[in-house]
Amino acid sequence: MMATAVNTSILSNAQRSMKLLRACAVSAVLAVGTVVAMPAMAQGSKIGFVNTERILRESGPAKAAQAKLDAEFKRRESEVQRLQQNAQGLAQKYERDRATMNDTARLKQEREISIAQQDFERKGRELREDFSVRQNEALQGIIQSANNAIKQIAERENYDIIVQDAVTVNPSIDITEKVIQALGR
Repeated sequence: MMATAVNTSILSNAQRSMKLLRACAVSAVLAVGTVVAMPAMAQGSKIGFVNTERILRESGPAKAAQAKLDAEFKRRESEVQRLQQNAQGLAQKYERDRATMNDTARLKQEREISIAQQDFERKGRELREDFSVRQNEALQGIIQSANNAIKQIAERENYDIIVQDAVTVNPSIDITEKVIQALGR
């Protein structure tokens, strides 16, 4: 009886192994078929590539937005630089005169330096935050325009797929220049 149970167990393991082997063979055949068929499908496809960073750097709207941002924040940037120079000047004066100051004058000077430094840091942080918000707003508008231009080019030239920002690209499928021209230099 024990021998029969062992034989049945061996047979069922062998049957399972055969089924698994068949399933693997079928999977391998399907995988090979897919790999062989992919180039054939890709030959009929038209693929393009767009470098978004280049569009945001070289297109007319990007350059105009950057110039507008620079002009808009120039005054505040100058003010922050002035505050920094003021805080540095106070610190240098304090270091130079510290040895000859009495305790009251030293504490007063340290407070002035601390207030000047805090004012500089606060204004600088506000400037960076405001600039970042405005820059993101401008970039979103440019990206939206670029996406519209990409869609128009894709429809006009019958592209099946357009990829943005790939690691490596064959220059023959790069349509970035067409997008930049569509947006205006």
